[in-house]
Formats: sequence, structure tokens, C-alpha cells
Amino acid sequence: MKKNLLALMLLATASSVSAVDLTSSLPVHRSEVKAGDRVLEFQGTPVSINALAPDFKVADASFKPVKLSDFLGKTVLISVVPSLDTGVCSIQTKKFNEQVTSLPENVVLLTISTDLPFAQKRFCQKEQVDKLLVLSDAVWGDFGSNYGLRIKDMGILTRAVLIVDRTGKLVYQQLVPVLSQEPDYTTALGMLKQTAAKKS
Repeated sequence: MKKNLLALMLLATASSVSAVDLTSSLPVHRSEVKAGDRVLEFQGTPVSINALAPDFKVADASFKPVKLSDFLGKTVLISVVPSLDTGVCSIQTKKFNEQVTSLPENVVLLTISTDLPFAQKRFCQKEQVDKLLVLSDAVWGDFGSNYGLRIKDMGILTRAVLIVDRTGKLVYQQLVPVLSQEPDYTTALGMLKQTAAKKS
């Protein structure tokens, strides 16, 4: 509980640093990520661009497992947020939710956090988030571990945006260098549309 409280306090710290668009491997840039003035450490295995995206198991609102492999053949954008209880995470999730209707049918948007499924369900009902899937990494911890995005000693995920193409390759990853900062939506959505439009 103390770790989660510290995490939420650090998330509340404002910053004006812009997002980092990662074009190589995640470890090169992980040292740039901060919560306030604190440099964060991560647990798990980072994934390089154009590598096969590892499968993972997360929970939906009914605690049923959802896997990345369930969406093979579609382009998948994964919006990663530390906690839906914070303002920036709420904004990020609602902004991506608003974009769903303007995207091709072969695109799937997921939001993943370490909030428990019933807390995510309450958030979605309250904020009318009903066009993307909001999923929990709190049950099995697969996602954070498989992508190297779990913050050590905080028990939450760092803020990021990932895109997996229809063949299952990780083609885009963006880490936000300060946990309380929103991601670069324009670049991420542009890459999403470009990836979805590719024939192969």
C-alpha cells in the first residue's frame, strides 16, 4: 500500500517535458524516465522495435483472460497508463477512446494499467469509456514483465504507447519521460494509421 501511495504522489507531480519517440530499443531510453525528479528503474524484459511482440495475458472487467494473440491479423495500439485514478491517465484513456470511431476496422485499441478489473469497470462506466478495451495487468503481471515496463518498487506500469502490426511485430513504442506527462498522441495515431494501411 505504501508503494502504491508513493506512486500516486509521484504521478501528481507536473512537468512540461515532451514525449520520447523510441525508434530503437527500449533500454537505451529507459534511463530518461522520471517521476518528479526521481529516475525510475524497471523490471522485466524490454522489446526492440521490429521484434516479435511477446504474447501476454491480462484481465478484462470480468477477470477473464485477454491475450495479445487474440488480435493477430489486426493492428493493435496499446495505451499504457500507471493508474486510472490519476488525472493524466484518465485524460489519456478518454482521448484514445474518442479516436476509435475514426480508425479503420482492422485496428484495436487497448488500455492497460495495474488497476484491478472492478476499479477499471467503475472508471469506464463513470467516464463513458466504451469504445476501447480497458484491461488489467494486476492479476498475472504478464504485460509489464514481458515488455520491461513495470516500475521497480512502485508496482505500477510506466506511461507508454505501443503499436503491434497485423503480423505481430512491435513497430512503435513511445515512453513518456516524465510519468505525469501526456504522450504524443499525434505521432502515435499517425503511426497507427500508417501501419494499419500497409498491405503486408
